[in-house]
Amino acid sequence: MGKKLFFQPAQMLAMSFFAAILAGSLLLWLPLSSRSGRIPYIDALFTSTSALCVTGLVVVDTPTSFSGAGQFIIIALIQLGGLGIMTFSSLVLLVAGGKVSFSDRLLVQGSFHPSAAKDFKSLVLNVFLFTAVLEAAGTLSLFLRFRRTFAPARALALSAFHAISAFCNAGFSLFSGNLTSYRGDGTVNITIMLLIILGGLGFFVLQEGAGGLRRFLRRENVRFSLHSKLVFTMTGVLVLVPAVLLFLIEMHGSMSGYPLREKVMSSAFQVVSSRTAGFNTVDLAAFGPDSVFLLMLLMFIGASPGSTGGGVKTTTVGVILAFLRSKIRARDSVGVFRRTTPAADVTKAYTVISLAIGLVFLSSFVILLGQPGLGLQAVLFEVFSAFGTVGLSLGITAKLSVLSKAILILTMYIGRVGPVTLLFAFSRYRAAGRYEYAEESVMIG
Repeated sequence: MGKKLFFQPAQMLAMSFFAAILAGSLLLWLPLSSRSGRIPYIDALFTSTSALCVTGLVVVDTPTSFSGAGQFIIIALIQLGGLGIMTFSSLVLLVAGGKVSFSDRLLVQGSFHPSAAKDFKSLVLNVFLFTAVLEAAGTLSLFLRFRRTFAPARALALSAFHAISAFCNAGFSLFSGNLTSYRGDGTVNITIMLLIILGGLGFFVLQEGAGGLRRFLRRENVRFSLHSKLVFTMTGVLVLVPAVLLFLIEMHGSMSGYPLREKVMSSAFQVVSSRTAGFNTVDLAAFGPDSVFLLMLLMFIGASPGSTGGGVKTTTVGVILAFLRSKIRARDSVGVFRRTTPAADVTKAYTVISLAIGLVFLSSFVILLGQPGLGLQAVLFEVFSAFGTVGLSLGITAKLSVLSKAILILTMYIGRVGPVTLLFAFSRYRAAGRYEYAEESVMIG
């Protein structure tokens, strides 16, 4: 009875997201958030989860269903979820002169930095500084374009909403057709793509990249950490190669009627967006099964650790590929860029992949049991999108039953918090007993 209640960092993260989702759902359920009375609570809960988990899946049309207050709540949830609830809490305490607990420091540092940061205050302030600068630059770029069509106040609101949504890799849009009407617009496409990529790199990588750029301009030696090298490499490969593949697949298919410039831009935009953002400039329902499969793979991989995006993360896939290469070369150690990757990292990478695959297929199975008429491809795409916190859909989100919505809500939550984090949050932290069983081999493969 005299024991002090103490929560581990993983539990704090899981509970903070859960509490924020419930609070957001209640706010969106209020009549002031809707344009015509209250929306069903399950839809408010789904929207709150999608916004806070920076997913972008919608069961009701955002611009026509939610009022200005509702849209403000959605973008606030996106910003909160993109940077992390504990990060905002830490900033408030730092500004107010309060003390941030050790467990909270561990939680925030683990979200943005691959190792223990020496200066916690600088880490938190840099996260918000990078966010403010990049979102402001994106808002300005979009405003210069939107002001040609809309009144200044409306253009500014649209620009800020889409800039925050893009940098946080959310995919929410204030246009009913998402960004399909701007398919050939270079300013909108390039701005949104840059924000998505920068938001998906991770704040540690952004900081190292900015420092490397300064050293390059001063003609000094530029050196990056192994983490940044792997993130830059995997991001480049996952943008360029799939963009070329999608262009070759759909140039005579769903994009056959587009000019060459729009084919190239649409292919690049959809690949970048599919990794975690969820914006679309083309009708995904018109894509062939090969293109849909490619997008599902990109959604599953997602962005990089310490970023605003989801998925199993680029470094996870990078470590697994390095492990497979080491086995092909008959090497015991796993080498990446002339560095040896710890065995614990390889184990964690395979754990993440295994849990993610299990979650995706279990969620898909339950949804198909309840709504078999939706079709396997559409359901798999929807679940991959939910887990990767992407927000793309083949058009079935609004048709989901209450059970299917609940399954996707849980999938989005696990995808944003992280399956390994939840495993740690609800598992035993110390092994019971100090013994091991006798070793015996089984046949593998």
